[in-house]
Amino acid sequence: MRIAIADDDKEIVEFLGGIVEGLEYVYAGFPDGNALSSALLRDTFDLVILDWNMPGRTGMQILEWMEGAIEDRPPVIMMTSRAAKQDISDALNAGADDYITKPEDPGVIAARIQAILRRGSGSSAMEASAQYGEYKLDRIEQKVHHKGKDISLTAKEFELTDLMFRNRDRTLSRRYIMETVWRTNAHLATRTLDMHVSRVRSKLSLTPENGFRIFTVFGYGYRLETLGNGS
Repeated sequence: MRIAIADDDKEIVEFLGGIVEGLEYVYAGFPDGNALSSALLRDTFDLVILDWNMPGRTGMQILEWMEGAIEDRPPVIMMTSRAAKQDISDALNAGADDYITKPEDPGVIAARIQAILRRGSGSSAMEASAQYGEYKLDRIEQKVHHKGKDISLTAKEFELTDLMFRNRDRTLSRRYIMETVWRTNAHLATRTLDMHVSRVRSKLSLTPENGFRIFTVFGYGYRLETLGNGS
């Protein structure tokens, strides 16, 4: 999971970042609304934690902008010192999925983050196996079963496959894939990611006839599309 934290207070970003890392997720910090807006256009996040009062675009302006600018908008937690009931109501009506008033206990913040992410995934835990059309992913053996055959994958190929099926029909940025599968965003050769995507596409026969295809989004990343009998 990758989480964006936008707050003009560096200590707050580091505080929240520590909570996120304690949950074994990755975070990226942004000092103002304009920097966050730019990142949302070029990258993928599972959750945004948003301050209300920031330079550039405010938290409320970001919420309103996201509704029209981001096709697959991530959930948003508004975290601010503004505690008036009208402010909470305004933020939730503008599109925020949760509202946390500063200061708050780290344990409570962690629980609220996990609750939002569970809600987004539709599951409270990762199942040992999952079925997508005629593809069955065995997360214990790290194998894929397809039309009566077992397809062996390397560890990274399986992680990439699992990530793409769990996020089917969602465009994933290259950075998001690198940080999720390779646990890094630095110095991973473009060729490495492209090679793994190519191998997964070939080994699994991800074609329209089989219900899925991997679509390359130029300059951004990849999307596993559901077609025909895929589900």
